[in-house]
Amino acid sequence: MRIDIITALPELMASPLSHSIVGRARSAGIIDVHVHDLRAFGLGRYRQIDDEPYGGGAGMVLMAEPLFDCLESVMADDSDLQVDEIIYLTPDAPVLTQASANALTLRSRLVLVAGHYKGIDQRFRDAVVTMEVSIGDYVLSGGELPACVLVDALARLLPGAISDAESALTDSFQDGLLDAPLYTRPASFRGMEVPDVLRSGNHESIRAWRERMREERTRRIRPDLLED
Repeated sequence: MRIDIITALPELMASPLSHSIVGRARSAGIIDVHVHDLRAFGLGRYRQIDDEPYGGGAGMVLMAEPLFDCLESVMADDSDLQVDEIIYLTPDAPVLTQASANALTLRSRLVLVAGHYKGIDQRFRDAVVTMEVSIGDYVLSGGELPACVLVDALARLLPGAISDAESALTDSFQDGLLDAPLYTRPASFRGMEVPDVLRSGNHESIRAWRERMREERTRRIRPDLLED
């Protein structure tokens, strides 16, 4: 999978994309991530990429021309690999779910557009964006961190990114439930005990206990998932 990211702040993304599972997946060639500096396509002497919104109001808006120019350059790079989705990271969009992350891993190439300031020119959204993604009902300073979140969510699902593939398949949300409580050694710590069933060696009892705990935890913390 190849992912291209258009951003006004490429340096903000360097660390999250270079470490842990994403960093290892990139080094292994499992995922190919390219970060493109929008300011390289800015206008005039000062490489302007933002301007005041028509009609007035607070905040600045990323301009259409640098966005289109940058995207056209990105799509011309490795043009033999078709772009499947152009995804705009923005709070006013459907929230990312595990199901949508799973579906995106079937794509070969994605372009992520990280909004900044107040947002981006609507004409770019209307003309080229094929999918919009939010990571939650709150506002950040820009779309760079959400783009990193999306890359991380996708990378860990790709074959070979995690040494134990079953780990990703049993994560919270994969089948609509939260994960069960997890314990490790020692069995007794400061008067707190690991449940006996987990030490029993009875795999069927352990499986049933975990399933029951998943349902109870989901009902207590995220009952909306059970309704869905």
